[in-house]
Amino acid sequence: MTRCSRERRRLLLIGLLLADLGSLAGCVTDPQARWQGPFFFIQMADPQLGMFSGDKDVEKETSLFSQAIDHANRLRPAFVVICGDLINRPGDEGQTAEFLRVANRLDRSIPLYLVSGNHDVDNTPTPAGLERYRQRFGPDWYVFHHGGCRFVVINTTVIHNPSKAVEEMQRQEAWLKNELTDPQQPRPVHRIVFQHHPWFIQTADEPDVYENIPLSRRSQYLDWLTQADVSAVFCGHRHGDSTARHGRMEIVSTGPIGKPLRKDPSGLRIVEVYRDRLVHRYYPVDAVPEKVCLAGRE
Repeated sequence: MTRCSRERRRLLLIGLLLADLGSLAGCVTDPQARWQGPFFFIQMADPQLGMFSGDKDVEKETSLFSQAIDHANRLRPAFVVICGDLINRPGDEGQTAEFLRVANRLDRSIPLYLVSGNHDVDNTPTPAGLERYRQRFGPDWYVFHHGGCRFVVINTTVIHNPSKAVEEMQRQEAWLKNELTDPQQPRPVHRIVFQHHPWFIQTADEPDVYENIPLSRRSQYLDWLTQADVSAVFCGHRHGDSTARHGRMEIVSTGPIGKPLRKDPSGLRIVEVYRDRLVHRYYPVDAVPEKVCLAGRE
């Protein structure tokens, strides 16, 4: 990795380093562990640099991703999260460098959180591929606070197909179960999960398809998330926008900032967080509002 690439990665991880300070159980002195009023964040998914051209170039993705970063810099969200498929070809150094270059244009005061997708770690991830991702982009599962809410990031590719990374899946699973059940943690206003694959598209018992998590593992994870009173799961992967529910928990699949595969154009999601609810909407990249006015606050 070049010196420039190391610097870009360092800047991308500022949010994670700050979040680590508040992720210790019982760390009630962390100001972000307390509710401080409504806020909003921006969720993106699937910039997938290289997809439009079949890995020949990244021109279209760079343009769309740059527009999204410009919107974020204007709107000043609490943070930006990108839910996987950052690049199209796992391990591609050119795509990785361009993703980091554009991402580095995000104002340094706005934390950026990254989620791994199958195009980042391969459809059948291996320990070596996961380590390569971590070296380029940072951890693939972690937790952070903001405004009294707790945000959990997980790697769903190792859940979707753990055949070559069983121990990696088991490590993440043990961590996640502890994260969701630790009695020493202060109760968050909302617990929200970020991942790449949606657990399901329409119903929790639907058959296995490429786009969802296999039912043999899906049911157990849904039980854990429901028992932990997770408010919502935000994902990508489908390159189209859709929502579903499992009890009170919302499953939100956000359309791509990169190449669309369905009727929804390239875009991003703005999520408003209130004490008693989440309000969110998907915006095409050329129709993002000039500002976000939170209820009860200008």
